[in-house]
Amino acid sequence: MGATAGAVWGRAEQQDFRSRVRGTLLGAAVGDALGAPVGGLTLEGIREAHGAEGLVDLAFGHGRRGSVTHLTQLTLFSLDGLIRAQVRRDTGAWHPPTDLHRAYRRWAATQSDWGPDERRKDDGWLAREEWLYARRDPARACLIGFGDDIMGTLDAPKNPGELGPEAAARSAPFGLLVGWEPQLVMQLAVECAAQTHGHPTAYLAAGAYAVIVHALARGESLDGAVQRALAILAARPGQQPVADALQYALGAVRQGMPTPGRVEELAGDGTAEGLLAVAVYCALVGDDIRHGLCLAVNQGGPSGAAGALTGGLLGALHGETALPPAWLAELEGRPTMLALADDFAMEMTQGPALHGPAGSAPGWLARYPRA
Repeated sequence: MGATAGAVWGRAEQQDFRSRVRGTLLGAAVGDALGAPVGGLTLEGIREAHGAEGLVDLAFGHGRRGSVTHLTQLTLFSLDGLIRAQVRRDTGAWHPPTDLHRAYRRWAATQSDWGPDERRKDDGWLAREEWLYARRDPARACLIGFGDDIMGTLDAPKNPGELGPEAAARSAPFGLLVGWEPQLVMQLAVECAAQTHGHPTAYLAAGAYAVIVHALARGESLDGAVQRALAILAARPGQQPVADALQYALGAVRQGMPTPGRVEELAGDGTAEGLLAVAVYCALVGDDIRHGLCLAVNQGGPSGAAGALTGGLLGALHGETALPPAWLAELEGRPTMLALADDFAMEMTQGPALHGPAGSAPGWLARYPRA
């Protein structure tokens, strides 16, 4: 596709892009929903609860099947923040990490408030979605990182010892900036990850993940996407653990039939680079999306994050129509996700028609205020 910011998008390209945006968001959410209910269990525990095959279908979590966690909530706010950054670009006051931090602070409000606050006119539509005001096992690092107005930066990151996968698991939307150069995609993902996950392994895993999604969204193969991420990582201090994990994932693909044992080996201690390796491996060896996701979540680490990372890759690669329809039918928040995905695709392909030199669409600026 190779679109650039100034490119004229044809109809077929726009439809393909929209399908990949929807696929990325819904794929990540459905992986989160699949894995989250078994997140605290060992592989043996999963098999005891769900049979010898392990988990092969959505299970109950938070009172229903198909419920998502804070990983999906934050991914939605990543998309919202990126749309608002683009909308603000016209004002000249453009600093995307700050716009993303504001979006994540809106998420933080959903974790402490009873419901939407109508007085906050600048919140935009996403923060007014009632269903997002549920606490879904938010990671401590995210609550601390977004707990005040001080934004973590690469020079002064929040939680500098934090190695968890949560920042990576909200980073797929950065990869959907298909008009950006991959180096810039990585830089933005890394800066936004450092707002909660200040260890280089965690924020570089988020950056590498975003670059892989970016290549997939532009129509590249998964293998080629990983190679691109490795090439961009090479210049970054502290990149070795992440590069090693990606190489390890590629090597594991050639080692015969996939097994839960191999997935557990890749996952290691459940840190960011291990789960990135799991996602790449499962997306490469899965017979289809359902198989790839089940492979990712049937292990003793953070299964929700593994499912979310894997689903984001598979959705970006194959588009929304490849996702399991029976799972999508039960996915919590799907109408919100579809509206947000389509808004993002519209902003990225037709932004000038919504807010440009020729005038602004008032309805758009009500949804995504410039403030």
